[in-house]
Amino acid sequence: MRKPLFALLTLALVAPLAQAHTAGDIILRAGAITVDPQESSSDIWVGALNTDVAGTKATLNSDTQLGLNFAYMLTSHVGIELLAATPFSHDVGVQGMPGVFAGLNGKLGELKHLPPTLSAVYYPMQSSSAFQPYLGLGINYTAFFDEELSSEAEAKGFKGLDMENSWGVAYQVGMDYMLTENLMLNGQVRYIDIDTTGTTSFGGKEVKVDVEVDPLVYMVGLGYKF
Repeated sequence: MRKPLFALLTLALVAPLAQAHTAGDIILRAGAITVDPQESSSDIWVGALNTDVAGTKATLNSDTQLGLNFAYMLTSHVGIELLAATPFSHDVGVQGMPGVFAGLNGKLGELKHLPPTLSAVYYPMQSSSAFQPYLGLGINYTAFFDEELSSEAEAKGFKGLDMENSWGVAYQVGMDYMLTENLMLNGQVRYIDIDTTGTTSFGGKEVKVDVEVDPLVYMVGLGYKF
């Protein structure tokens, strides 16, 4: 028990001596990344009723996948970073549907998405500091695919599910802590502006809803500087 504790204390003492990011560094980070939608939606348009149904809304659940960051330092304070991940999967739900549609309250279907995000990042600390907080601002493109209705929705006569892809702004705060000259701990939080429109059909009539997904994105992992 003493040896692991001693190793951790030694690492913590040695780490501040390690030089952090400088111009030309390439950084690869990997870890667990969670997309947590903070969704809000319009009322659902039901073509068969020719109206928006008051009190209805769409929902999305959270998902965790493998996250990857690729960063290049332009200077010791400024870098560019690309966020990537394995595909996220989400259940699509609805609430407040009336009458013949009431059975769909809950899960409507499911989808996958990829949210590649390119950001400029700023590190205010000197490169001699082992602790490197940073801020980022970037552009996100979210691609939705593999949209599928639930078997319950299909049994009720609904057909097809489509989600529009999205462009939006992404904001980021994060930190690296250098464990060695090359190895670091990383934590980051993003807010991503994702707006989409979901469409299906019932009785040959369109059913549609606008959704502001706007997730908080959390990632914790390790990084390596080349």
